[in-house]
Amino acid sequence: MTYVRGLRLLSGPFAEKSMKAKRIAALQCTTLFGGLATEELADIAQRAIDLRLQKGEMLFLAGESARGLYVVVDGKIRSFQQNEDGREQVMHVNASGSVLGDVPVFDDGPFPASAISEAETHVLLLEKNDVRELCAKYPSLALAALKLMAAKVRRHASLIEALSLHEVGQRLALFLLAEARSATLAADVPKPFRLHLSNQEIASRIGSVRDVVSRALTRLKREGLISLDNRTVTILNLRALRRYAARGSTLSPRTISDCPTGIESLVISNNSPSGSGLH
Repeated sequence: MTYVRGLRLLSGPFAEKSMKAKRIAALQCTTLFGGLATEELADIAQRAIDLRLQKGEMLFLAGESARGLYVVVDGKIRSFQQNEDGREQVMHVNASGSVLGDVPVFDDGPFPASAISEAETHVLLLEKNDVRELCAKYPSLALAALKLMAAKVRRHASLIEALSLHEVGQRLALFLLAEARSATLAADVPKPFRLHLSNQEIASRIGSVRDVVSRALTRLKREGLISLDNRTVTILNLRALRRYAARGSTLSPRTISDCPTGIESLVISNNSPSGSGLH
């Protein structure tokens, strides 16, 4: 077994044979590589390097030169920026099927953000020269790379809009609504979920600080939009929460009573594979 900057690389004939099919399956789940033919994926998988990280290990740091791009096979990688005071802004939480580190591969700049594992994580590394060679070899891959980066530009534009044009309470409401969508995708009837993130972690995702997030949660509870019981969060009035997220106006009991509850009530958590909706 080989070590590179604390990352354990799987090596040896047996490990390589056992991981090849998983590499192909992981590549198929991505927007970048998912449209390629099986033989093309096999070519790419042959070049990929398996890396495993423990929770809390850095994958890369902002400002570092990029070795290549990464595909998350399983686990979670948090991309973030941090100022001199240590305040963190989460850019994205990358779950299985995510691709990260692609921008510096194509523009020759350093990593624009840092990335750290939030759980035990398995990623594939495709080195910069291989990625460029593959894009020349498979034109559809180059087009997919453009689409991927265009999607990231849109996502970051949405993040900038949320941070600059919405107050913290609105951003918290948007965060909860995004988590509700993720948590209830596979459920016909919404069920209670635990909110696994701390208020500090939520603050990092919505561009705030812990105390302000705590006050915003208290306000949403006081206004009757949500309930919070031992970190179990229930959206009591979905329409009113959406209205508040969009308009940011003070909600009165009369405003809330105008919005029907019942079937629209959702119960949410922060345990979705896609992470926060504010990326």
